[in-house]
Amino acid sequence: MLRVIILTHGGAEALINRLSKLSGVRIAAILLEAPSRPHRSLGTRLSRSLKYEGYLATLRKLVSSTLLRSTGAEILKRINEQQGDLEEFAAQQKIPLYRVDDYHSQSSLRLIESLHPDLGILYGTNIIREDVFGIPRLGSINLHQGLAPLYRGGPTVFWELFNGEPEVGITVHFVVSKVDAGDIIAQQRMPLNYDFAVYGLEYERFLQDYRRSLKEPSVELIATAVESIARGAVPRTEQDLSIGKRYRLPTKREKDQLRRILRERSGVISH
Repeated sequence: MLRVIILTHGGAEALINRLSKLSGVRIAAILLEAPSRPHRSLGTRLSRSLKYEGYLATLRKLVSSTLLRSTGAEILKRINEQQGDLEEFAAQQKIPLYRVDDYHSQSSLRLIESLHPDLGILYGTNIIREDVFGIPRLGSINLHQGLAPLYRGGPTVFWELFNGEPEVGITVHFVVSKVDAGDIIAQQRMPLNYDFAVYGLEYERFLQDYRRSLKEPSVELIATAVESIARGAVPRTEQDLSIGKRYRLPTKREKDQLRRILRERSGVISH
């Protein structure tokens, strides 16, 4: 029996339901890390707002005083609600769930060791260090919504759309110290078709809808990977990190550039 633990910040109900149906797999525990806001000075918040949101958005924040207050309150509220739902779901499924403040604290490390896991599954976490992902006997796996090694990091779909790619990848890989760089276990390609008639230049709405559509195939791909590991026949493909790159959050300038790119593409399509 393969004992797995799931490390998540919430929203893992569909994954838990799917893994519970796998033969030879047992979810030993779910570890839920408490959400936290980064502590940034006003100067840092101002600099980041200008870089990622631009002058007008930053000015509106200053006028409304939202930049002066600690940011992310609404996001934290949403995450807390999501975590409450997951805790209730785990109780219904009779799966142990542990809330921790930090996966890397000594108490969390002792807890993970005490569970004697064979495999760790990272599902929507921040970057995890080796002192955590290396505890399970067979290591840990991660879901990356990107075609590794070409697209590592994120955010999902933005850069593929920016670069004019015809498809987006979903990758399940073993976790190593470098971001999204471990051996690939399973991978799937999804067509990337931007519908100008529906979205026009409102690419943010498109990204939201497209990312939502990736949830079900992502869960299925993780299940496929876990099933192969449980059978002891896991395929491993080493990544060639000399191709592709690690992407990061787009700046306001890059967001504006994507809008210009889409405007040009819409003109080509209409003609």
